[in-house]
Amino acid sequence: MKYLLVSDIHGCRPALEKVLQFYDANHCDMLCLLGDVLNYGPRNSLPEGLDPKGITELLNARATEIVAIRGNCDGEVDQMLLHFPLLSDYLILVDEGKKLFLTHGHIYNKERMPHGHFDAIVYGHTHLWELTPQDGTLVGNTGSITFPKGRKEPTFMVYEQGTFTVYNLEGQPLEYAKI
Repeated sequence: MKYLLVSDIHGCRPALEKVLQFYDANHCDMLCLLGDVLNYGPRNSLPEGLDPKGITELLNARATEIVAIRGNCDGEVDQMLLHFPLLSDYLILVDEGKKLFLTHGHIYNKERMPHGHFDAIVYGHTHLWELTPQDGTLVGNTGSITFPKGRKEPTFMVYEQGTFTVYNLEGQPLEYAKI
């Protein structure tokens, strides 16, 4: 299967629309939302294209293709609008024998790794994309499609057959790593 992983949408419909166009054009099978979906958060400015209602409509139309976890800006009111579960702190995805730990990053991250062995831990939260091996586990950060930091380019990831690839919003690959 081909998984598209995105985090920190923060209510920005134009950025999400670009990601969904990539998802469709590249025949992805599952959309993995790693938190901070609708709310822009108190530390961020208002994003261009802020449209939580529009994002809700776009995502609910794809609810059967989505797995999602809660970010620090997501809450019960968001769950009331969305037609897929959003309030779990993490999910474990097993694909072709590879075990992936997906989370938002405010609870588990490269400084606070979850217990147990995982081939990869992937999160967002910091808005800084990364693919770094750490003690036998690949640490991946999707970055943010709305408020990127550090490298100042909106990013998301794709996982397929043991390979993570970071893409910018134009669909250009930036880096990849195998597990």
